Amino acid sequence: MDLWYPDRLIHTRESLDRFPTSTVSDVRRMCPGRKRWEALTITFGIREVRLAGTHKAEPWLRGMHSDLPVVQRALVHSLEMAEEDTAKWCSALDDHELHLRPFQLPSIAFQLRHIARSLDRFCCYAEGIPLTEQQLTALATEMDLSGTQESIFRELSESLETTRHRLNAIIRQPLDQPIKIGRKGLPTTLAGLLIHAAEHTQRHVGQAITTAKVILAQRGPQYDPSSPA
Repeated sequence: MDLWYPDRLIHTRESLDRFPTSTVSDVRRMCPGRKRWEALTITFGIREVRLAGTHKAEPWLRGMHSDLPVVQRALVHSLEMAEEDTAKWCSALDDHELHLRPFQLPSIAFQLRHIARSLDRFCCYAEGIPLTEQQLTALATEMDLSGTQESIFRELSESLETTRHRLNAIIRQPLDQPIKIGRKGLPTTLAGLLIHAAEHTQRHVGQAITTAKVILAQRGPQYDPSSPA
């Protein structure tokens, strides 16, 4: 994995023992005084997310996925934003910080697990598949204090990737197809479900970022809560 700057190329593969997870904070420590980067590849669970430039447009403004149906495209953009924004703001926090609940806010660990497991449930609703006991148990344990930074981000990464693949089949159904939600079988349509999945994902990404900023502010005056750790 390479980190490229205008004046040099850093081969992090040679220094993974010193930097087991390459994050924004790692780059700033390796390059003190540099306020911007041209391109950055960060380890995110089982994937690598490449962020090119500090002012790069958000996924929905990059003109990507124009071949996808509009509702699917919106959800895919939401998943990409979730991947990039949680990596940017939360991946430098340690195991303890991910489980912190400042001012009784839900923890970042909860937010990331809730995003991952909700997407799995949303896909099941869209596919007409009943939730399993395992999924219901996972729902009940989203607030648990278990899990490391690596396992939490890996679960999120795997869920985002799996959702992208499941969408390819889900979107072949009519958008006005009736969908039943939850044990009560509350009514919606496929379009309503997919739009909600996109909105729900961003809602919890935003909450995770806000909690991360609070945790950064509580570290001390040397940390700027307006920028990643």
